[in-house]
Amino acid sequence: MPQTAVADSDTGIPLRELARRHGLTAAGRLPSLPAYTRLLWSYRHFITSYANAKVTSSLGKTRLGMVWQVLTPLINAAVYFVIFGVLLGTSQDIKNFVPYLCTGVFLFQFTQSVVQAGIQSISGNLGLIRALHFPRASLPLAITTVEVRNMLASMTVLMLIVLGSGEPLTLDWLLVVPIFLLQAIFNAGLAMAVARLGSKVADFKQLVPFIMRIWLYGSAVLYPVTMFEQKLDGWLLAVVEANPLLVFIDLMRHALMEDVPLAASPMVLWLEAVAWTLVVGLSGFVYFWRGEKGYGRG
Repeated sequence: MPQTAVADSDTGIPLRELARRHGLTAAGRLPSLPAYTRLLWSYRHFITSYANAKVTSSLGKTRLGMVWQVLTPLINAAVYFVIFGVLLGTSQDIKNFVPYLCTGVFLFQFTQSVVQAGIQSISGNLGLIRALHFPRASLPLAITTVEVRNMLASMTVLMLIVLGSGEPLTLDWLLVVPIFLLQAIFNAGLAMAVARLGSKVADFKQLVPFIMRIWLYGSAVLYPVTMFEQKLDGWLLAVVEANPLLVFIDLMRHALMEDVPLAASPMVLWLEAVAWTLVVGLSGFVYFWRGEKGYGRG
């Protein structure tokens, strides 16, 4: 039996047509991707304010405050230098090992911090999600914004370390900006992807430290990237050298330092960096958007 359209009793216009004219949609309906993007942009001030609140709440009670955002990668770099540079002797294969190591540690810490915070950006804010209506992608994007701000301070320290080690200031340093932007977009996509995974699979949070540790050793953070060529070959070497974090770190080292070994030519590294940014940035956003209506339920 065919269904008849329900009409408004006063105007006689079908309710579906009336709703369309006034821009109304069904409750709980997933907005289109362009509409969701516009909605997210309209909440940019909320994202910024939430990011500021996160910084204040996390570091406001400590005496050093924001200084810890710089001290943490510095302390990590010092520990890794003693273990890998001094005890294991990997510094002998690199002309200027200190800035080489610090660049890797700082950039890896950037992505690692985004992943570790992003995994809880939905599951750790269920009260906020259930109380207020806003695009849920605001939360992992706010996390990324926090880490971008922290990384800007860390980059200043990194540049001072590089200059203090004797590396010259060249025009290649201008490439730091696009490299940083590419990694930030990559991190944003990654944050949204792990945010949805963390909201659906609680145990995934427990795997993240192990995943990041494997990623650390596979990104040539602590030793020369040429070591992979000595141990691997064929498709396995190609997969390892296409690692996105290795690509970003290699590009940053090439921009800040002279005569630094690379996994591939700068042109290849740039192409890989752009490809990873587009793939992870866009797919992470789409993956998160498709789960928008399920966050906070259950």
